[in-house]
Amino acid sequence: MTADLADAAPRPWHRLLTETAFGRFFLGRTLSSAGVWVHNVTAAVLAFELTRSAFVVGLVSVAQFVPQLVLAPLSGAMADRGSRKRQVIAGRIVVAAGSGLFGLWLWLTDTSDQVQTVLLLCSALTVGIGFVTGGPAMHAMVATLVRPNEIASAVSLNTAPITLARSLGPVIGTSIALALSPAAAFGVAALSNLAFAALLVRMDVPPRRVKAGEDHSVRAGVVYVVRERAVLYLLLGVAAIGIGADPAITLAPSISASLGHGSSYTGTFASAFGIGSGVAFLLIPLLRRFLGQAGYGTLGLLLMGVGLVVCVLPWLTVWWAAAGFVVGGLGMTLALTSLTAQMQEILPDDVRGRVMAFWSMGFLGSRPLAAALDGAVADLVSVEAALLLVALLLVAAAWLCSPRVLARAAARGLPSAGSADSTSSSSTEAHPPADRPGTDDERTA
Repeated sequence: MTADLADAAPRPWHRLLTETAFGRFFLGRTLSSAGVWVHNVTAAVLAFELTRSAFVVGLVSVAQFVPQLVLAPLSGAMADRGSRKRQVIAGRIVVAAGSGLFGLWLWLTDTSDQVQTVLLLCSALTVGIGFVTGGPAMHAMVATLVRPNEIASAVSLNTAPITLARSLGPVIGTSIALALSPAAAFGVAALSNLAFAALLVRMDVPPRRVKAGEDHSVRAGVVYVVRERAVLYLLLGVAAIGIGADPAITLAPSISASLGHGSSYTGTFASAFGIGSGVAFLLIPLLRRFLGQAGYGTLGLLLMGVGLVVCVLPWLTVWWAAAGFVVGGLGMTLALTSLTAQMQEILPDDVRGRVMAFWSMGFLGSRPLAAALDGAVADLVSVEAALLLVALLLVAAAWLCSPRVLARAAARGLPSAGSADSTSSSSTEAHPPADRPGTDDERTA
C-alpha cells in the first residue's frame, strides 16, 4: 500500500462493498456464515430430538468448537508466515465436508438414534477442524483488504455476515429441515461454504508485508499479548461474548420446551438473537460518536447480560424470551464490533494472524466450555441458573473492557510488536513497511 493510499480519506461503507477484493470477501463470508448457522441450528434440533437432553446439545457445540482450543495457535502462526488465502480455502472445504458428508449419510441410510448421535458429533468435529484451519487467516485478511484508516469500518462490515447469518440461517435451517429433511439442510450448509471457497479462488489478495528475521512462533504471539495488556483484556472480553452468545443455541431448545412448545421455537429464539444483532448496525455510528469506541463495547456486554436476565423472569412467555434474545443479539454486535475494531487498530500485521487465532479461541473456543457448562447446569439445576451464571460473567467483562480500565492497561503495555525481541515494529503500526514485498499467494509456510 502506497503512502498516498494510506493517507487518503476513508471510503464510505458502500464503496468498500463494491470494491472487488473486500466486496467478494464480504459476499463469500455472508454465504458461508449463513451455511454455518443452517448447520448449527439443524444439528441442535436434531440432537435434542434424538436425546431430549440439553447436555447432548451442548456436546455438539463442544465437538464443533474444541478444535479452536487445541489447533488455533498453530493455525494463527501459519497465517503469519504462509498464504492466508489458501488457508481459508482449505478450511472452507473441510467445513463443507463435515456438513455435506453427514447430510449424504442421513439421506442414504436409516440407523438407530444412538448411531445418528455419534455421527452427528463426528460431523460437528469435522466442521470445527475446518473452522480452525482457516479462521485466523480469514480474520487476519480483513485489515489487509482496506486502508489503515478504514479498519474500523471493515471490522463492522465483517461482523455483518455473522449478523445476517444469525438472522436468516436458523430460519432457513429449520424450514429446510421441516419441509424437506435434516439431510437437505446439511447439504445447503455444505454448498454455501463451497461457494465461499470458489469466490476466494478468483480473489486478488493485496501484497503482504513480511520483514526479514520476524519470529512467527506461537511463543512470540503469546509474549506480545502478555505485554500488551489492552489486547489481553480485549481478548478476555471477546471470550465473554462467545460465552454470552451460547445460550441462544444450547439453551434455546430447553427454553422452548419449558414453555410447552417442545423444540419448535429453537429457530425463533436464534433468529431473534440475529435480528437484534442486525439492528445494532444502525446504532453503531451514533453510539460511537457519543460513547466512543470503547464505551459502546461496554454497553454491548451489559445488554447481553440484560437479555439473559429477561429470560429468567417469572412471567416468561415465548415473546418475552424472544425479546430477551433480541436485546442479547443487539449487545453482541455492539460488543464484538467495538472490541474487535480496537484490537485490529492496535495490531501490527506481522502478529495479526496469531492474535486473531487467540480471538478465535476466545469467541469460538470458549463455546465448548460454555456449551458444556450451560447444558450441565440446565440439566442438574435449572435453565434459569445457567442463564444467570452467564449474565454475571458478562457484567464482569463489561468492567474489564470499560474505557477507564482499557486506558490504564494501554498505559502499562510495552511498545512491542509480534517478534520475540519486540523490536520489529510499533504496536500501533497496522501496516509496517515491507522489506520483502510479494503477494499473499507467493508466500509459503
